[in-house]
Amino acid sequence: MSGPPIRSVAVAVAMRASLRGRAVHRARLGLVVVATAVLLGACGGTTPAGSAPMAAPDVVPKGAQIVHPAPPIRASSCNATASVPPPATMPAPGRMPAGSYMAQIQARGYLKVGVDQNTYLWGYRDPVTGQLTGFDIALLQQVSQAIFGSPDHIRYVIVPNAERVRAVADGQVDIVAETMTINCEREKSVDFSTVYYQAGQRILVPANSTITGPQDLGGKRVCATNGSTSLRNLVAPGMPRNITLWGVNNETDCLVMLQQGQVDAISTDDAILLGLAAQDPNTKVVGPTFSSEPYGMAVSKGHSDFTSFVNGVLAAVRYDGAWTQIYNTWLAPYTGATPPPPAASYR
Repeated sequence: MSGPPIRSVAVAVAMRASLRGRAVHRARLGLVVVATAVLLGACGGTTPAGSAPMAAPDVVPKGAQIVHPAPPIRASSCNATASVPPPATMPAPGRMPAGSYMAQIQARGYLKVGVDQNTYLWGYRDPVTGQLTGFDIALLQQVSQAIFGSPDHIRYVIVPNAERVRAVADGQVDIVAETMTINCEREKSVDFSTVYYQAGQRILVPANSTITGPQDLGGKRVCATNGSTSLRNLVAPGMPRNITLWGVNNETDCLVMLQQGQVDAISTDDAILLGLAAQDPNTKVVGPTFSSEPYGMAVSKGHSDFTSFVNGVLAAVRYDGAWTQIYNTWLAPYTGATPPPPAASYR
C-alpha cells in the first residue's frame, strides 16, 4: 500500500459529500482530515463490527527510512539572510528591462516555480478546486503579477525538499518558494531573497503524549522530511543522543506515521506543524522553538538581477499590506495574531 494514492481517492470521494452547506475553508480542512481517516481505515486502523481486532499495519510511506544526518553547520559569518538590494525603480509589469533575466521569463510567457504540494497552509493541492494554493503559492503569484501584470503566468514544478537547491542550481526552475530555510550551507549554491517568514522548530505529538519538549525526545522515534534542516537540528549539540530519526519525502507522510503509531513525534518548523495540527485535532504542538528558520525564496546565483527584482516584489508586499493579507488568509486563523512582516536585510 502506498499512502498518496489512497489519499487522492479519499479526497475525491469525500469532496462530493462535504461541499454542501460548508464554507470553503472548512471544507478544505474537513476533506484533509477525512482523507487521513480513510487512509488509516484502508490500512487496517478500524475494525468492522463483530470481527476480531486487526493487527496494526507495519507499512510505512514510500521512501520513509531511518536516517543518520550530520549535525548542522553553525556558521554565521556568511550573513546569509542579507540579500542583494531591490532595483531603485521597479519596472512596470510587461516591460521588463532588455537583457534581464526577467525579460527572458516574460518572453517565455510563464514563470517556472518550484513548490510543494503536500504542506497544508503553505503549498498544497486544494481538494475542492484541484489548484495549488497556500502562503508560498500566494507570494509566487505576486512575483508573476510583477512580471506579467497577472498572477497566473506560472508553471508549477513539484520539487521534493531534498531537491530544492539542485532544482534551482540546475535551472529546472526559476525560483523555489517551499518553506526553505536560509542558511550558510545552502547559500553556497543558490542566492536567497530577503526573509519573508520567520519560523522556528518545534514538536508535534499525539494529544495524550507525555512529550513536552525536545528534552523528552531521548529514546523516541521522530519524523521529519529528507533534506530538511529539521533532521539536522535534531542531532545538534544539546539534543538527546538516542533519538531514532525517520526521514520521509513529504510532511504528510510524517502525519500518517504518527497516526499509525510508527513514530512518537514530528519535529519541524512551527509554521509547518500548524498545518499538520489543523489536519488532525488529536495532535498538539508542544515545547519552545529550539532553532531559527528564516524562510527565503531561492534563485540561481547566475541571475542576481532576478534576485534583486524578487526583493523588490517582497519590499512592495511588506509596504502595501499584501503580506499581511496573505498571512491573515492562511495563518492567522491558527495563530490568533498577525505579526509584522520580517524586516529586509541587504548586503
